[in-house]
Amino acid sequence: MGGNVAEEGQVRRLVLFGTKGVVMRCRDFTAEALGDWGWIPAEDAEGRERAEDVLLLVSEVVTNACLHADGPEELVLRHRDDHLRVEVSDASPEHPKRRRPRAPSLPGGHGLMVLDRLAGAWGSEPRGRGKVVWLEIARPGHPR
Repeated sequence: MGGNVAEEGQVRRLVLFGTKGVVMRCRDFTAEALGDWGWIPAEDAEGRERAEDVLLLVSEVVTNACLHADGPEELVLRHRDDHLRVEVSDASPEHPKRRRPRAPSLPGGHGLMVLDRLAGAWGSEPRGRGKVVWLEIARPGHPR
């Protein structure tokens, strides 16, 4: 049997179907969790920026699942010791691939650049017949 809440942290899951309105549903779900976990309202500008980063990162990984994997199947948020792990699972076995460098002024193709810039760490791993794309981010004042 699993450990206690102090060992595992807190976990929230949102099962998803289709792509209609899914990005906003995931952002709202994440914002509610951040509020419950004390990330928002933030105490200072750095905290507000980090919470906005989390919402942007969720939007990016969910949008990528919509564009490249027929939509996400589940969003999982794992909160522990002021660190957040976001996991988005989908049915595609194809892992994210960086495209050739693009000019920042051109539309599209910047999702992985956003992950590189804002997440402390990110990656993907096989899960079932598909994969999960994950990212980790620390609250301000904690190591990234």
